[in-house]
Amino acid sequence: MGAIEAELAELSSEFEVLGDWEERYRYVIDLGKTLQPLTDAERSDANKVRGCASQVWLVTEPQADRTLKFRGDSDAHIVRGLIAILLRLFSGRQPADIRAFDAAAAFEKLGLKGALSQQRANGLASMAARIRRDADALT
Repeated sequence: MGAIEAELAELSSEFEVLGDWEERYRYVIDLGKTLQPLTDAERSDANKVRGCASQVWLVTEPQADRTLKFRGDSDAHIVRGLIAILLRLFSGRQPADIRAFDAAAAFEKLGLKGALSQQRANGLASMAARIRRDADALT
């Protein structure tokens, strides 16, 4: 099991402990509160993620060991939490590992796809696609 799959398994366990989706939403929002704030300069058009109903910014920082560090922010609490989940899965990983991981299946496993509105689910997919594109650019 790779590092991303291990993190997904841990997230899945955390979600299972929480009973209903109301509790899970609160947990996702709490995860979003752990994000490091972006600077005003980082909230640029270049870092904006297209396809999201909310304002979403994603900063990709290639590291010396060829891993990618991601940071992100949004103007919506639930979306900040979704970003935190994506960062737990993808930040600090090799581009090849990011490309090989099935983000849609992960969202399904966590139950996010069915629990989110269509607009939020599309936004989550857009954020994952942006991370994948940034990983693709480094090969």
